[in-house]
Amino acid sequence: MSQPLCRKVDSSRKAEVHYLGSLYHPNLVKLVGFCNEDRNRLLVYEFMARGSLENHIFRKGKHAPAMSWVTRMKIALDAAKGVAFLHGLEPQVIYRDFKSSNILLDSNYNAKLSDFGLAKYGPVGDDTHVSTRAMGTHGYAAPEYLATGHLTVRSDVYSFGVVLLELLTGLKTMDHNRPPREVKLVDWIKPMLKDRRQVMQVIDPKLAGQFSKKAGYKTAQLALTCLDDLPKSRPTMAQVVECLLQISNISEQAA
Repeated sequence: MSQPLCRKVDSSRKAEVHYLGSLYHPNLVKLVGFCNEDRNRLLVYEFMARGSLENHIFRKGKHAPAMSWVTRMKIALDAAKGVAFLHGLEPQVIYRDFKSSNILLDSNYNAKLSDFGLAKYGPVGDDTHVSTRAMGTHGYAAPEYLATGHLTVRSDVYSFGVVLLELLTGLKTMDHNRPPREVKLVDWIKPMLKDRRQVMQVIDPKLAGQFSKKAGYKTAQLALTCLDDLPKSRPTMAQVVECLLQISNISEQAA
């Protein structure tokens, strides 16, 4: 029998208990319970057989199986639905740490968000943002959040755009093994997403023949809008979900 996932309890895990103990959605990991034995305190989560998206998409080696286009788009849609659910709550919940290592996969590649240690309630009333110390993972956090500490739901949208770019290219958001100008994936690839011909050149070559040009270009344009420097110009996560559904339909028709 598969064993659940356990994590040590610290201050960030208390936030996870707060959120995951009261929220349920098919694309959020389930909190099974709490284990307290002697000085060992653990949170117990449902078992996710395939681990994190990060472990799959960045596999190395000639014989490492490549994740298919259909699977990548399914994971993107599942993850988007999870974030859209959080943003649709009252008050809104800002995930704040959206990245490939926090997207867990079950045996059927259904994706669920995990690690709510940095999650935070969004602004209420007339407030436009939440002011907080900038936290998260370098390469995924929105630039305006890093610069000002002003946190909004559009900060999550930017982070989603980074992961979508990773899914599209098969490359890590930060990689110091690449040439200097290519270390930061967003800075390197983002300008290319504006050109239809260049888009086809940046898509993971392992996906050749698995998608239509229309679906590839539309996915690239979605990533580009999510990565817009102006937060208000980014789509909502509900709009992201709708766009990914359209891309799925295009891919199915092409197949």
